[in-house]
Amino acid sequence: MRTIDNINDLNKSDFLSIFGNVFEKTESVALEAFELKPFKDFDDIIVKMLNIYERYGKDKILEILNSHPELAIAKKLTSESKSEQASAKLNECSSNEYEEFKKLNLEYKKKFNFPFIIAVKGKVKNEILNNFRQRISNDVEGEFLEAKKQVKKIATFRLNEIINKWKNL
Repeated sequence: MRTIDNINDLNKSDFLSIFGNVFEKTESVALEAFELKPFKDFDDIIVKMLNIYERYGKDKILEILNSHPELAIAKKLTSESKSEQASAKLNECSSNEYEEFKKLNLEYKKKFNFPFIIAVKGKVKNEILNNFRQRISNDVEGEFLEAKKQVKKIATFRLNEIINKWKNL
């Protein structure tokens, strides 16, 4: 069983290979977190990484938002996104669902200038589609804040998954 000391002993390359995609295709949070070692415990990693993200300005947050794939239609997904979307059966859309996701993704990106983001873990396709239909009518500032909140949820899910696997190795 691994401990927090094992994480504190990781070199930068190994740390990034484990935590570098907590925020989709954005290693900057993990890089900053690496510099904050040693961590007191596993919760300390989570708190520090989320705090780093929360301190980012709007431009950096937009960069992170734009690193996320479109739902149900993206061809190249990180292993994390692929697993998350598959858990919600977004990889099993009917042709009508696929077309609706495609249309909504296009309209949403045009309106907000970043892709629709939702923490899909524990959700089903219809719930995600309904959420998408509702949120597309939000104002830009409100939706920016909601997308930022969703990224934080995704990161929290990913951190907990990484840590649970780590503890059990």
